[in-house]
Amino acid sequence: MAVPKKKVSSARRDKRRSNNSKLEAPTLEKCQCGEYKLHGRVCPKCGTLGGDVIVAPQATK
Repeated sequence: MAVPKKKVSSARRDKRRSNNSKLEAPTLEKCQCGEYKLHGRVCPKCGTLGGDVIVAPQATK
């Protein structure tokens, strides 16, 4: 059974764990109508995905 010879300091342990807590901004792309949308999602303004109309666009209030 593998057992560590020395205690790992809290600074070394925390440095190793620090990379998992990074936050990244979502990837946005411009639709053909000019609205920004999430990659791979239907545009909420015009209802298209990859140039094809998928759903009818939502009516604005």
